[in-house]
Amino acid sequence: MATKKLLTSDKYLTEKKQDIIHLAEYLVNDSFNEASVLAVNATGKRYSISRAGMNVSDDSLLCTRGFVIRVTDGEKWAEHSCNSINPEDYSKISSSLKELIKKRGKSTACEKHSVAEEKDAAHYTEYEIHPEEMGDESILAWIEKVRSKTLACDDKLMDCSVFCSYANTAKFFVKKTPDKLVQKEQSLLWMTGGISVMASRGDEIKDYYKGYSNLGGAEVLKEMENDCESIAKSVVALLDSCQIEPGEYECICAPDVTGLIVHEAFGHGVEMDMFVKNRALAEEYIDEYVASPLVTMHDGATAAKQTATFYFDDEGVDGQDTIIIEKGVLKRGISDLRSAYQTKTEPTGNGRRESYKRKAYTRMTNTFFEAGKDKPEDMIASIKYGFLLENASSGMEDPKNWGIQCMVNVAKEIKDGKLTGKIFSPIVLTGYVPDLLKSITMISDEVVLSGGGYCGKGYKEWVKVSDGGPYIKARIRLG
Repeated sequence: MATKKLLTSDKYLTEKKQDIIHLAEYLVNDSFNEASVLAVNATGKRYSISRAGMNVSDDSLLCTRGFVIRVTDGEKWAEHSCNSINPEDYSKISSSLKELIKKRGKSTACEKHSVAEEKDAAHYTEYEIHPEEMGDESILAWIEKVRSKTLACDDKLMDCSVFCSYANTAKFFVKKTPDKLVQKEQSLLWMTGGISVMASRGDEIKDYYKGYSNLGGAEVLKEMENDCESIAKSVVALLDSCQIEPGEYECICAPDVTGLIVHEAFGHGVEMDMFVKNRALAEEYIDEYVASPLVTMHDGATAAKQTATFYFDDEGVDGQDTIIIEKGVLKRGISDLRSAYQTKTEPTGNGRRESYKRKAYTRMTNTFFEAGKDKPEDMIASIKYGFLLENASSGMEDPKNWGIQCMVNVAKEIKDGKLTGKIFSPIVLTGYVPDLLKSITMISDEVVLSGGGYCGKGYKEWVKVSDGGPYIKARIRLG
């Protein structure tokens, strides 16, 4: 068992702490009822290798350093962002915020600023191997080894692309009121990777991708190397795949497919800023059955340890484990501060920004179905004719009408409770969300989450998310 290490306080933010605290105090003394400052310092790199060559670069989406200052006068609130804070800037920042408050005009209740959690905290990620300590050359050599090892598995492989990336994100949050000062800090490290392979036979070309992720460091690279042979076999097997006859079938969804359904079906659909805009049907079904009684669904930054884990959000609210569906009943949505105030609910710690330059929106974090009691082999044995769905690739959702469309790369045929070895690909999974979730009759006893991807809000505002769950058995329309 490798020794775990713990991240320490970020050097830059430690140096800026007193300036940040003094700015918050200055703003409260200069007529504001409350002032908060979020400071962010994040670094990250991306490494890749393919037939085209090797590449290492700073990740523009991950590398950021800046500050968000938010104030309220008791009626209205305003925000200001900048990439530096110094004592000589305090007066200018205060004046800018006063002008913003003034421009907001007459106050409405929904514009009031809600209060973040009132306690100090500090959290740091555990890891085994820090990618920055490992170094660029060693990481590139490792992924080159993964590529070579994969290509050597079968002469039908045309190419193999391997990538990995990491983010080391430190945040310091201060909130000041006339009688209290709250300080929070967190240093988070995650690493992701992916192996993409292509195989050919004559004119037939197939591809297969597997992603990897962890809340931790470069230890994820070991997992990638261990999978080289199985990934090669998976893509070669697709060369013999058939087209499926469209229809409704009994299906077993592997955890990655379950995660895609969770994310698309009830992830976006329960973001409560969509409730406020009347763009989500879920608002009308609170406290009603929307799924099988076997289904319990979570979202929360502290609900799991994956790439979307954090301990306070970008508005200073503590990360939580929110139960969205409990035994089939839709209990609530997820929220940022403003949507929580507008819907008269408690904030869930889902206020997230793409960067300090962007506003906070309600966003998913770790989203998944809870484990059940069944074994995957028993679930397969229960099917007369159907499919085991694996290797999810992409999805689309319609929160207003609860429609879902997901792309899945592999459907393994099941006859009389046994896998036949026949594979169908590609697969389009569609349906009306409550119908699909209410059809779930078995759920496996182990949850797996993956956090290799990003999620956008209307094709922008990208943030890291993870999703997953157990194997589920459901009736699903495939095409």
